[in-house]
Amino acid sequence: MSDQYRMQHPGKQYRTPPLAEQEEIPYPGRTSEMVSEPDHGERTYKGGDRLDGRRALVTGADSGIGRAVAVAFAREGADVVVSFLDEDDDARRTTELVEEAGSRAVTAPGDIRSEEFCRELVGTTVSELGGIDILVNNAAYQHMEPGGIADMTTGQFDRVMKTNLYALFWLCKYAVAEMRPGSAIVNTTSIQATTPSPGLLDYATSKAGIVNFTKGLAADVAPRGIRVNAVAPGPIWTPLIPATMTRGAYEQFGADVPLGRPGQPAELAPAYVFLASQEASYITGAVVAVTGGVPFT
Repeated sequence: MSDQYRMQHPGKQYRTPPLAEQEEIPYPGRTSEMVSEPDHGERTYKGGDRLDGRRALVTGADSGIGRAVAVAFAREGADVVVSFLDEDDDARRTTELVEEAGSRAVTAPGDIRSEEFCRELVGTTVSELGGIDILVNNAAYQHMEPGGIADMTTGQFDRVMKTNLYALFWLCKYAVAEMRPGSAIVNTTSIQATTPSPGLLDYATSKAGIVNFTKGLAADVAPRGIRVNAVAPGPIWTPLIPATMTRGAYEQFGADVPLGRPGQPAELAPAYVFLASQEASYITGAVVAVTGGVPFT
């Protein structure tokens, strides 16, 4: 596998994982439990100095998209606070990858459903790294209910909203107070924001909220020189998929997109790097869709 710059057929860049062989796994899922380990850019992401000297906080950074973003940021010169729910091998591996890139990694386990923890998380970034220049709100919770709204509980709905929306609000609120002009916030929404699946009604609702939150906050903080954008992933192969979806639901994962396969976390990372960098200086309030060709409208 070459780096992200070599020209190649995007539909054939990665093979479809052997989805039928993948067992369902407990939430939040571990990379080691996947029959086909996702590509986080460990061997493929080639960085430079696009984020040299920046201080970044990335939530959900232990695996999946969050790990890919943390690795890419580190290879672009940023120090990274690695935020995750529980200490495990995934979190330790992300930390190792950041440090192997020559950047500083600060681990920060905890539950972002707590406003106090979100406040502490920003405080840890400022105290440990000397400030915060980039915030990536990536951590999320979903749980597929094949029966739709009839099977969704208030507790589940509350957990989705607290993780996906409340935490984003709290982290942005406390980060903005510490950010200098030129700083950037990148939120993770989803193709579900515009094309909701009935079994993911609560998750899709939260992701649509992130789109509007991103646009509104971008206008709010533009006078302060802070940009706010979002990335909308399509079907991306991460531990969250077999940990929150039924086997029957993910056996055809990504087969219906124009590129014909699920994406890999490494294919998301360049979008986050671009939006966090000064190259995107005139981009704010935007959503970059990384969906394998599914329209984000």
